[in-house]
Amino acid sequence: MEANNCSVVKAFIILGFSSMPHLQALFFILILATYVLTVTANLIIISVVKANQHLHRPMYYFLCSFSFLKILCTTSTAPKMLESLVEVRSTISVAGCIVQLYLFFALGSTQCFLLAIMAYDCYLAICHPLRYPAIMTKWICTRLIGVVLLGGFLAPLLPIIFISQLSFCGPEEIQHYFCDAGPLLRRSCGDASLSSTLVSVLASSVILSTCLLTIVSYGHIIVTILRIPSTTGWHKAFSTCASHLAVVVVYYGTAIFIYVRPIPRSSSELDKVVSFFYVVITPLLNPMIYSLRNKEVKDALKKGLTGNTNFLKS
Repeated sequence: MEANNCSVVKAFIILGFSSMPHLQALFFILILATYVLTVTANLIIISVVKANQHLHRPMYYFLCSFSFLKILCTTSTAPKMLESLVEVRSTISVAGCIVQLYLFFALGSTQCFLLAIMAYDCYLAICHPLRYPAIMTKWICTRLIGVVLLGGFLAPLLPIIFISQLSFCGPEEIQHYFCDAGPLLRRSCGDASLSSTLVSVLASSVILSTCLLTIVSYGHIIVTILRIPSTTGWHKAFSTCASHLAVVVVYYGTAIFIYVRPIPRSSSELDKVVSFFYVVITPLLNPMIYSLRNKEVKDALKKGLTGNTNFLKS
């Protein structure tokens, strides 16, 4: 960790975009607009699925859960980022910083587990269509969501406990947009190598294991699709999971770049850019991808908009 002075701090200053003061107003508008759009768009996805009986299927049940997680994840970081752009000294207590880190890691782990479950759901729907209704029942779906939540919130508990035992020294500034593991551990007074190793091992294990399970599921899906004799069958089978695959690529691409490696001793500007994309932009891409690439969701949205228009005209 970095060499710090010996004064123990009780709170941190989130520097965020302080190195670019002339762009802070622009960043504030961008982050606020993205945050509002993310929450609104994901709520629309949840509402559309709930309002349309033909979407009451496991795939969309998992999609609603994923959209809800996206709302929680972006809410755990965006408000503090906005505050850092408005206030000259945006502070957060050490305890608050650790809580934010825990929520961010727990929600991220839960999303990884849920993406793996969604890939397995696609695998069952395409590779075992006759057995699918008997396997993926509502009871099973509910239990799977429960297991995913439990696993996601338990996974980061050990590293967080170790981090909470550390003392943190000045300078009190955190060179980041929120309390991520790397910037926080660099402010440790003593040796934080064990906590750093635990964070790296946890993040790599969760991300790579769920990514591997997702790849295996899609490997079986691709083999099954290639065996379908008609082009129409290919298109129908692929369209079933194309939206989920696009979300997987975007999510794991950024997560692997940021977290599947040892925590560096200093942060680079590239790390900040990718982290910003992962925290701010990625949650918005989820509803955009599903609304643009999923025919059933698009049709339900059109139906809802048409119904509202007719209601206003009457």
